[in-house]
Amino acid sequence: MVRFGVVIFPGSNCDRDVIWVTEGLLEQPTRPVWHQEKDIADIDVVVIPGGFSYGDYLRCGAIARFSPVMAAVVEHAQKGKPVIGICNGFQILTEVGLLPGALVRNRDLHFICDRVPLKVERTDLPWTSAYAPGATIDLPIAHGEGRYYADADTLAELEDSGQILFRYCTAAGEVAEEGNPNGSLNNIAGICNREGNVLGMMPHPERASDPDLGATDGIKLFEGLL
Repeated sequence: MVRFGVVIFPGSNCDRDVIWVTEGLLEQPTRPVWHQEKDIADIDVVVIPGGFSYGDYLRCGAIARFSPVMAAVVEHAQKGKPVIGICNGFQILTEVGLLPGALVRNRDLHFICDRVPLKVERTDLPWTSAYAPGATIDLPIAHGEGRYYADADTLAELEDSGQILFRYCTAAGEVAEEGNPNGSLNNIAGICNREGNVLGMMPHPERASDPDLGATDGIKLFEGLL
């Protein structure tokens, strides 16, 4: 049994999607965690879902980082416990410093809502252990500021230490510019910290988990944790 906690900020809108996957489909105990909470000691896995925390004023995630719950999330991560940030959650994790780099405006300055292929780069971490090595999966994206950016030294470190878990690719599985929907450097769609317990990704695995929706590539990410 894995106890999930889904953090909810004013403006979050993917929290119920995640709860349906963890509690409804996988039958794991899950509780909503309001952004003003300070005690999450009862939780094994923290999920920061997508949406528009605090209306995405200033920058995406820039205000959410100051919520009381985030100090507890940082402490949770520093103890080596799992934390995943999805879409707006990824943006929050970079703002709070748990992951390097930043998410900036998409290359064409348009909001993108689509389903895209991703290359799974590693399968030796719980997040990706349920996928086949080198697998190509399809997950939905929905973001206006999802273009991953980092300086050259940070990019080199991410590559050298194997911290890139997902890359945008073509339907044939080729990591190429034509498979990059938003201009992310190195086609980055998801990264982890050096220890591997903190994951940030722009695509939405929770939206591709229910067989009734005709897509189940996302549920393997949650199953890997179990």
